[in-house]
Amino acid sequence: MQSSAFGASLAGGAFDLESFIKQPQTILRCLSWLFSIVVFATITAEGYINPATREETKCMFNANDSACSYGVGIGILAFLACVVFLILDAYFPQISNAKERKYIVTGDLVFSAVWTFLWFICFCVLANQWSKTTNPSVPADAARAVVAFSFFSIITWALLSYFALGRYRQGVSEFDQEYRDPANDHSTPFPPGSYPSSSSSGPPGYQQSPFSHSQDQPGEYQPPAY
Repeated sequence: MQSSAFGASLAGGAFDLESFIKQPQTILRCLSWLFSIVVFATITAEGYINPATREETKCMFNANDSACSYGVGIGILAFLACVVFLILDAYFPQISNAKERKYIVTGDLVFSAVWTFLWFICFCVLANQWSKTTNPSVPADAARAVVAFSFFSIITWALLSYFALGRYRQGVSEFDQEYRDPANDHSTPFPPGSYPSSSSSGPPGYQQSPFSHSQDQPGEYQPPAY
């Protein structure tokens, strides 16, 4: 009997907050959530400066507004995704359907892998634009923090992809073992054999009802003897 599916015990158990907090995935999601806040909040608050010679504000990364917009967009979506997946992780042990668990784990794997790549692009773009920035009025500490936490986000999301891949492989392996066809399983000590077909005579030792003959062919009426 299967006791777990896709890295979590089957539904029916009580929610253990302490175990949930100590899970590596929970810690990584909280870190990714925090890093995303630092990235998009810093760019939103200090990423746009107003030079003395211009009226409109410009991005602190070499006045490239696309770089700031990209960082804010990736950070906000990562923030929302971390919240959603944290809720799903907490609710995951209560899901009894193996297919629903598979969809959640697959979505986690795909999203984490994609966001690892997007954070890598974000880090490369911001680091490249920062190296070309010559404006002395740019808040350097804020820019360096954005670049650094973009790099940290690559690590956390890559680890989330690794753990999601492990859960997916574990779930597929457990599913194959649980639903193995006995006819193709040659390791069982009692292989399936052919069963004798039932005949009209019935199984051995069967006796005909003593009342069947009298009911089918009733004889003449016999008055009781006194």
